[in-house]
Amino acid sequence: FPPAVFPLSCVVQNYSWGKVGLESEVAKLVASADPLVQIQPDQPYAELWMGTHPRGDALIRDNRIPQKTLGQWIADNPACLGAKVKDAFQGHLPFLFKVLSVNTALSVQAHPNKELAAKLHAQFPEHYPDDNHKPEMAIALTPFEGMCGFRPVEEIVSFLQNVPELRALIGEVAAEQLERSGSDDPRGVSAALRVCFTRLMKSEKKFFVDQLNMLVKRISQEASEGKDTSGSNGELLLRLHSQYPGDIGCFTIYFLNLVRLEPGEALFLGANEPHAYLHGDCVEVMACSDNTVRAGLTPKFIDVLTLCEMLNYTPAPSSSKILLAVQSQLDPHVYLYDPPVPDFTIMRIEIPASIQLYLISAMDSASILLVIQGTAVGTSTAAASEMSLRRGSVLFVSANESISLHLSSPDGMLLFRACCLL
Repeated sequence: FPPAVFPLSCVVQNYSWGKVGLESEVAKLVASADPLVQIQPDQPYAELWMGTHPRGDALIRDNRIPQKTLGQWIADNPACLGAKVKDAFQGHLPFLFKVLSVNTALSVQAHPNKELAAKLHAQFPEHYPDDNHKPEMAIALTPFEGMCGFRPVEEIVSFLQNVPELRALIGEVAAEQLERSGSDDPRGVSAALRVCFTRLMKSEKKFFVDQLNMLVKRISQEASEGKDTSGSNGELLLRLHSQYPGDIGCFTIYFLNLVRLEPGEALFLGANEPHAYLHGDCVEVMACSDNTVRAGLTPKFIDVLTLCEMLNYTPAPSSSKILLAVQSQLDPHVYLYDPPVPDFTIMRIEIPASIQLYLISAMDSASILLVIQGTAVGTSTAAASEMSLRRGSVLFVSANESISLHLSSPDGMLLFRACCLL
């Protein structure tokens, strides 16, 4: 039999928003996994892609395997996905697993549901490269900050009253409509919120740049006098404006929740949920798609009309966006992050130093395993030989295969495993 468990060498994306050099968790993991890699101190290391995406198909690090990439190998051995996964996802790995190291904000964006994705792809294939939805889940590795979903209405109304520049952009009629909308009429609230957000995002470029400059000047002045600028979300405004001066996305901080994750906490982003990661390192898993509708904090193609039409305008507190891991009933060392979509699940595996031998159990799904800390030698009846695992190692594990880990680190191990539990 050809080996069905093997190490991968994964593709790094050097997007400009990434952390630079060895400040980046992506760079640290890559350097630790392969000491021959030269990390450039002034280069951003934004994302590590672990999967079969055509723009970043992982290389197989096992010279006994004729296929060069994971995508080719799965195409030739689709049974490795597991029977249910293979049938449900037409012989493709249904998820892309990533590590992100965010230094400056990513664009304000949302990902379409399947129906909208099919429509956008048919109309504008150059901007929307496939017809799949793209729910995603991020799990913090370091303290992680992002914006996600619409704030409770009373918070938005408070900003409308404290930030005259914001109110000017939205207009008195729309602002009053939101102020009057009652919590007993959620559809009315969502409609008023849609009008306000759309008016903001479609405001005339010269007008919003003037208002933004006035706002930045006013807040800088207040901050220099030692005044509290939290009523205008001053600190975040100045930070985003320094990263993307004159960008309409700076005003979205008054509509979207600021979510702070501690390591191990997760954020699930369903279809049509507006979001923008701001800072920190995380592991992320998503459905295998590249469809992103953007509208600010970005030099890329922006599609304001589509974004404003598609968003989920249901206000909710930031705490409602955080997904907590559930300890597995079968193994106390495994914590499950199981989002409300079938495409992916992540397991966090924490092995204490007291354990010398640990079994990564078999499951009816292909999975990708990433080592965040610790060292071990892995053996499997499905692997060609012993595999030495250390920080940054990535393994592909076919369905129904297990791995024995012989631990050799004094402080145990931390691993993440992405899979599909149908």
